[in-house]
Amino acid sequence: MNSIMIVDDAGFMRLMLKDMLISAGFVVVAEAANGADAVKYYKMLMPDLVIMDITMPEMDGITALIEIKRINPKAQVIMCSAMGQQRMVLEAIKSGAKDFLVKPLQGERVIEAIHNLMNV
Repeated sequence: MNSIMIVDDAGFMRLMLKDMLISAGFVVVAEAANGADAVKYYKMLMPDLVIMDITMPEMDGITALIEIKRINPKAQVIMCSAMGQQRMVLEAIKSGAKDFLVKPLQGERVIEAIHNLMNV
């Protein structure tokens, strides 16, 4: 698992996550600010992993997750959400997310989630 796409409407979150991933040796192949772009980039690039926020404009993360799973049922997607969004996290897991991360993101937890998926 090398190529990762980051999806978050907050530019600072994408930057922080990208720095975290690159310093851990991963390759970030794309960044998207909403679910619609995420689906478009996923079709073009077919990254090994997508790390995606749940709450975004235009198309939310759960809708994008469902679309990505239609493109590739084996897609590996980790969802991110702020505290207090348990209902949305459960919906994301039911929709095919492999794991979820709670914001603010902890570097060790992000890397651990990726490694857990690689060992499945």
